[in-house]
Amino acid sequence: MAGLLQALVGASEKAADIARLCRREQPLFQLLVAEKTGPDRNRRFLQDFKTLADVLIQEVIKHDLGKKFPELQGHIHGEESNEFRSPEGETVTVRVCATPGDTAALLLAVLAPEREAAELLSDAVHRNVALADAALASMELSIPPRDLAIWIDPIDSTNEYIHGREDVGPVDGVAPAGLCSALVLIGAYDRHTGCPVLGVINEPFFQRDPETRRWQGRYHWGVAYGDVRLSSLSPPGPSPVPRVVLSRSEAPAVRAALEPLCGGRLLFAAGAGYKLLCIILGLADIYVLSEGSTFAWDACAPHAILRALGGGIVALAGALQARRAGDTGTPPELVYNRAIDGADGTERWANSGGLVAYVDPQHLEAVLSAL
Repeated sequence: MAGLLQALVGASEKAADIARLCRREQPLFQLLVAEKTGPDRNRRFLQDFKTLADVLIQEVIKHDLGKKFPELQGHIHGEESNEFRSPEGETVTVRVCATPGDTAALLLAVLAPEREAAELLSDAVHRNVALADAALASMELSIPPRDLAIWIDPIDSTNEYIHGREDVGPVDGVAPAGLCSALVLIGAYDRHTGCPVLGVINEPFFQRDPETRRWQGRYHWGVAYGDVRLSSLSPPGPSPVPRVVLSRSEAPAVRAALEPLCGGRLLFAAGAGYKLLCIILGLADIYVLSEGSTFAWDACAPHAILRALGGGIVALAGALQARRAGDTGTPPELVYNRAIDGADGTERWANSGGLVAYVDPQHLEAVLSAL
């Protein structure tokens, strides 16, 4: 399993490289922000290229992990379909080919006539990423990859990634929006129980190098398997007054119920992955979402890290139902191997009924009582 964790981190680093490349290289950046002449052209690239960046990263991660661990093939899942329409109306299946030239030719079928953009992406796809992480390399863990499956969110908070705002200042340490909330999320779960066991969160746009002005990233990982609890991070320190982070669209009734709990000061941020990262980093104590607007790929990786730190993510509706029935036991946590019966498309993997993410169980109990 240590080898798999290193592979997840390596895949996240390559994904972060591609995400940064799309903003750094002018031929790619122009497509990303749709700076093309003609209204039809603009709309096509605004939609197609941002989705292509997502899909390409997803397929790179699938390819690299599946090549190293064949027993994972068919069990690596993502949000995006990898089929595109070419400018001529033909269906193109985006994948990693045997050579950079073949991959560039395939991407050109989607991006024509943008040959330079296709070649830049292909080079990044086939580039080797070397990890220099002694702590990660020295880990010894034991779990067969054949027992695991993977959820990928190639670029969480895609809208923030596209808009690319760098001037959003933090509020009490939490960024309300901006490029920093665009993350790569890769989580592994037990195929049989659905329990998250490995998680990697990569921040491609953590900070700029003061000399080169290029973006630098960082990553975080966690392991929660059996009695093993390991993480690149230490558990956040205790906070007497819970700091609650929400989406701006959160229901007014939920806001009103939680405000007294946190001294009338709520925090707001974009992106489910980023809000979960805020809990992991100790920038906030609780993330509450009352709607089923997140999915398995949003939560799996952060959930594994939270479990490694002693916390978790509970299903909000189920937890509240249990409390109202007088059950004061441990609330049900999210699992990642069960699709919703009767739902279609991506909704099959929605975290229906909302969620609560936490590190300190006392904060969780306080929130459930307030709600």
